[in-house]
Amino acid sequence: MTTLKTYFENGLTTEAYIDHMQVNKEDMQAIYDQFELPEDERLSQIKDKHLKAIVITEDWCGDAMMNIPVLLKIAEQIAMDVRFVLRDENLDLMDQYLTNGTARSIPIFVFLDEDHHQTAVWGPRAQKVQDLVTELRSDLPDKEDPTFEEKSKEKHQVIHETYKNSPELWQEVYQSIIERLTHA
Repeated sequence: MTTLKTYFENGLTTEAYIDHMQVNKEDMQAIYDQFELPEDERLSQIKDKHLKAIVITEDWCGDAMMNIPVLLKIAEQIAMDVRFVLRDENLDLMDQYLTNGTARSIPIFVFLDEDHHQTAVWGPRAQKVQDLVTELRSDLPDKEDPTFEEKSKEKHQVIHETYKNSPELWQEVYQSIIERLTHA
């Protein structure tokens, strides 16, 4: 079984991941460019933990498009090394972090201490973002309905646009990640 240390060491650097991206690259960069960390004393407490992070992701994921820029800003502030592992090429790792025990939802952020032991896991969404997605998808027809796929794609586009243009959601992601890290 591959260790978290090995996944981290073999993971893509931020630059390599961004270079690899073919979907959502510009939107992710736009969020990164616009997102600003709030003044937050908790960042120095987290910095003292000397964390590393493994990001399980794929570039087509809208949640990753929104969440990764927030993580990268945090990482810069606390000098945290971040490595990217592609979900679809690493299902053995992904399957250790299933959402609700069944879903291969991404992104998943696995935080490690200096000895590469897991200290915290975050993802795929902040709770308020999950609540928004649940609300937006609440009026979808049953999956058996012939219009389900079309309506689902329409909702996906609305969610994508909301993610791109909602700094308040980016702040929710920030608060959620910081909460997880301060209690790790």
